[in-house]
Amino acid sequence: MVGELIAQGAEAKIFHKDGVIIKERFAKEYRIPEIDIKLRKFRTRRESKVLKKLNELGIPCPDLFDVDDKDMRISMEFLDGLKLRDVLQDDPDGFGEIIGRQVGLMHSNDVIHADLTTSNMVLNIGKIHFIDFGLSFFSTKAEDKAVDLHLLNKALESRHSDIYQVCWEAVIRGYKAENPEAGVVLERLAKVSLRGRHKLKSSH
Repeated sequence: MVGELIAQGAEAKIFHKDGVIIKERFAKEYRIPEIDIKLRKFRTRRESKVLKKLNELGIPCPDLFDVDDKDMRISMEFLDGLKLRDVLQDDPDGFGEIIGRQVGLMHSNDVIHADLTTSNMVLNIGKIHFIDFGLSFFSTKAEDKAVDLHLLNKALESRHSDIYQVCWEAVIRGYKAENPEAGVVLERLAKVSLRGRHKLKSSH
């Protein structure tokens, strides 16, 4: 037993034991076993590399303790705090700018989170920590960074509609302050958003 099961997603089970989170990627029955093992190993290693990089950059996220690509487990720090989705309304401008700065710093170091929602942000010891890097990857492409921002934009708009405008403007302000290539990414973001709107229209 690796600890108490506290969550389970499509790819992994999350356990908690003595202040440590153990994320274990489980086998998928429908996959060919050799492919399944290769895929889980790759994703486990990639997630640990992303966490290691963010730890080095000083971007608030769980500390990485251990990687076991035989049992497909990552051990990391348990962050005891409030989900940002529950407190964002307390300071949408301030929190928004911090989010923007941290995403800007991530993107300027070619890290894509790929699941930026306020459910994947934890307020711990006065800092906003990003969590759940299961879909994260490295990329130098402006398109990937723009899509990352687009997903954050949609998440804020749907979950926090009453404070969305103030918060999003603050996100962009923070992003520009930390990413020297913000102009290129934001230009691409406009195109990505336009594509999204066209797709929405054609589905009705």
